[in-house]
Amino acid sequence: MALAGVLAMALAGLACGDQKSRERSLMATGQAATNETAAVRGKARTIGEVFADVTAQSGVDFYHFNGMSGALYYVESVGPGLALFDFDHDGDLDLYFGQGHMLGPGKLLSDALVPPVMPAPLRDRLYRNDLGPGGALRFVDVTEASGISGDGYAMGMATGDVDNDGWTDLYVSNFGNNRLWHNRGDGSFQDVTTAAGVDDSRWTASAAFFDYDRDGWLDLFVTGYVAFRYENHRPCRNASGRPDYCGPENYRCLTDRLFHNRGDGSFEDVSGTAGILGACGRGLGVVSADFDADVWVDLYVANDQDRNHFWHNRGDGSFENDALIRGAAVSGEGRAEASMGVVAGDLDEDGDPDLFLSHLRTETNTAYRNDGSAFFEDVSNEWHLAAPSLPWTGFGVALVDADNDGWLDLGVMNGSVSIIEAQARAGEPLPLRQPNQLFHNTGGGFFALLEGVRASSAFATAEVSRGVAVGDLDNDGAQDLVITNNNGRARVLRNVAGAGRRFLGLRLLAPNGRDLLGAEVEVALTSGQVRHRRVGTDGSFLSAGDPRIVVGLGADDGVERVLVRWPDGSEEVFTALAIGRYHELIEGWGVAREPVAAGR
Repeated sequence: MALAGVLAMALAGLACGDQKSRERSLMATGQAATNETAAVRGKARTIGEVFADVTAQSGVDFYHFNGMSGALYYVESVGPGLALFDFDHDGDLDLYFGQGHMLGPGKLLSDALVPPVMPAPLRDRLYRNDLGPGGALRFVDVTEASGISGDGYAMGMATGDVDNDGWTDLYVSNFGNNRLWHNRGDGSFQDVTTAAGVDDSRWTASAAFFDYDRDGWLDLFVTGYVAFRYENHRPCRNASGRPDYCGPENYRCLTDRLFHNRGDGSFEDVSGTAGILGACGRGLGVVSADFDADVWVDLYVANDQDRNHFWHNRGDGSFENDALIRGAAVSGEGRAEASMGVVAGDLDEDGDPDLFLSHLRTETNTAYRNDGSAFFEDVSNEWHLAAPSLPWTGFGVALVDADNDGWLDLGVMNGSVSIIEAQARAGEPLPLRQPNQLFHNTGGGFFALLEGVRASSAFATAEVSRGVAVGDLDNDGAQDLVITNNNGRARVLRNVAGAGRRFLGLRLLAPNGRDLLGAEVEVALTSGQVRHRRVGTDGSFLSAGDPRIVVGLGADDGVERVLVRWPDGSEEVFTALAIGRYHELIEGWGVAREPVAAGR
């Protein structure tokens, strides 16, 4: 049967509401997607295991506790995220993990709900990367020395140098009060939340640093999720009558917030004047990029069961939500979906950032192709990303060139939000486990699903995955993954498929040493091909990644030039860049090029 026919069967099963029919339809759709992938897998370069699980050897022993008591509080199934950032400026990426704590006024209903490994005390954790000989990963827990208390119920992380002192700071969103941790530059952090004016006591999720007004200071955007409190907790049940987690529609949506950096250590809440308060949504993911090439950074917000928001930057301090007219508010079928994770990147290498979102089981993950002027088309089916996602619930999204062939691949971290009957009957404490997925970009408008151990032994193990961050942990030019699991162990996955292959590494900096988030590069290869990348630490789900750019060269043996478009719109060219290493490109040190008024 053709894949379209199987998809129609799946949708029909969903419409009739029959649970067994639904399960059979989803299984058939997933199998059809697998068969289709197998039939065209020859288009992709043969790859062995892509990511090796090196968690045990790395020294990362973080275990998340979601605080579940048996009451099924909605908040316990959502987090956590993580951050990759070089907090000590020693040239390698360190790790920050968000932790939970016991939830609600009640007592623990069953000892079986407590994870087998309980970190003490329950708090966020900071791990310093002490690379060993030959790039051997060795992480050391330095939470105590850092001064970070991290005692909230953590959700998302954002990283950026907010005071232009050259040291990367950290913002943590919580179910409860948020925290801005100022990097002192001596290995320690100071809580400056109150002085900076960026607290938010609501349930907030993802956050992003970006310079929306091009004044040289990073501003902050924070997504508001739902107005859940213990007092308005509702008992919900699934189709079989079993108590289950409620969905987001049971709680009022919250507005997002935009904080303008005054440049004196404080921020001003400009959500109202900027127009952000004009739209309410259950915001889970956010990513910033100049989608229409007008030199003003826009925002895209993934909303859970609400229309997504495309905040177009007008350049006068205000934003307009025109996602619907731009084709990015709903799926191609006109449905608002359970958007969780979101990334922006040039998936088809046509010079502009496209979008990819992860969604709920029975919905398809969505790829939006950008036409260059920030008008989008749902190409999920065309790119073969839709059907394989139907049986799973996606959260974190990894935008990574896994094999350094020059094309951006997609990793999706999966984990249910509603109880899986078979796992519950087997006595699973948190019966939400699902396998993760890796989609290899063949460069021909097709993404091939690499299943199970072909992606990673960790992907073959079903867990309740949430956040994922991309970064080169061992500085070998192959981007690695770090994954957080709800009520489970974090995973450190080393990239083995891209290791040893040709690459060009770039870090784009201001003269004061600040990573210039929002900068874009156009890398011209000796073959005549061109690769496009953007500098950003946002995207994915509740997580912050490596600000450096890695461009895989595939069969190319060199780079002709790198054109950098700085956040202020100026352009510079850098040449004579050796491959197989990282380069720091500093604003003002290249050869200036007259900027183009609009377009790329």
